[in-house]
Amino acid sequence: MDFVLDEEQAAIRQMAQDFADEEITPFALEWDQNKHFPVDTIRKAGRLGMGGIYIREDVGGSGLGRVESALIIEALASGCPAVASYISIHNMCAWMIDRFGSDEQRRRWLPGLVTMDMLSSYCLTEPASGSDAAALKTKAVRDGDHYVVTGEKQFISGAGASDLYVIMVRTGEDGPKGISTLVVPADTPGLSFGANERKMGWHAQPTRAVILDGVRVPVANRLGEEGDGFRIAMAGLDGGRLNIAAASLGGAQAAFDRALAYMKERKAFGQPLTAFQALQFSLADMAANLEMCRTFLWRAATALEAKADDATTLCAMAKRLVTDRCFEVANSALQLHGGYGYLADYGIEKIVRDLRVHQILEGTNEIMNVIVARSILARSS
Repeated sequence: MDFVLDEEQAAIRQMAQDFADEEITPFALEWDQNKHFPVDTIRKAGRLGMGGIYIREDVGGSGLGRVESALIIEALASGCPAVASYISIHNMCAWMIDRFGSDEQRRRWLPGLVTMDMLSSYCLTEPASGSDAAALKTKAVRDGDHYVVTGEKQFISGAGASDLYVIMVRTGEDGPKGISTLVVPADTPGLSFGANERKMGWHAQPTRAVILDGVRVPVANRLGEEGDGFRIAMAGLDGGRLNIAAASLGGAQAAFDRALAYMKERKAFGQPLTAFQALQFSLADMAANLEMCRTFLWRAATALEAKADDATTLCAMAKRLVTDRCFEVANSALQLHGGYGYLADYGIEKIVRDLRVHQILEGTNEIMNVIVARSILARSS
């Protein structure tokens, strides 16, 4: 594997970084404080191809790979991890339709999704089933050419603002084999949303419950066959975990850069903070963690792109490693700012708040360890 970006990859990363610097970074604190979901900015990203990063080109997608996706999401997250993470989730939904949808489904939904004229949300978690996703209870009962769907999804990013909801429902027996995936438009009668959750971070995107009360969904809106839903949901999460890791990396890199600039300017005992060896060691640890995370993220992204046998395991490893280490980097950056790091105006505390949830969503980091441990034990049996 070559760990040097080629010319095209470098240009893609620079494009995303320029967009973040111009369209996201200057407004991120205001969005956070006002709990504003910047739909217009997100749609600008879509016009640059960031709404369908690894979607096939015949429906308008960018046709890029998983490494390129990691580069784009990292760059966007340097401006705002919350916005970059929503774009990541949107791409995951679009990929599920591209990968598992029929040609008719792909042509019906993907052109609007890749431009982000239509936004999407991923709906798996329920109030009583988070890590145990296969225990979901949202019920879809067949009624002729429709399913009648009743249930509730919890912690749904973009809920209330998105146009399409990719929803995992129970069409059969208990457990993973009884789950199917439906695509539900926002204007479907019986679909409603809870209040916008009050959260520690991720203020620049809404998080609501999605409530389904006798929602009639055409059978034609099902991705794959009945019983394929859990497999489809987990396949989407492999890439989603890489992107959330990339969002952590972008946020942590931004925090590190701000800490370094601050230490060069701030003086104590007549010297800049960079003159103190203990603080130099903190910078060295942070830089090493960032580089380790970036290298391993690219390794996992390459495996997923190649459909390697160990891709799911590597994605789980990368998600846990990168989100844990990058939260530590951001927290260290706050510490290096002293009291100023705790103030909203410096932007560090926002990054820390935004990155904390990355250790929970797309599968908690404890569940990532379960996935890795099962893989190790299966190989040794």
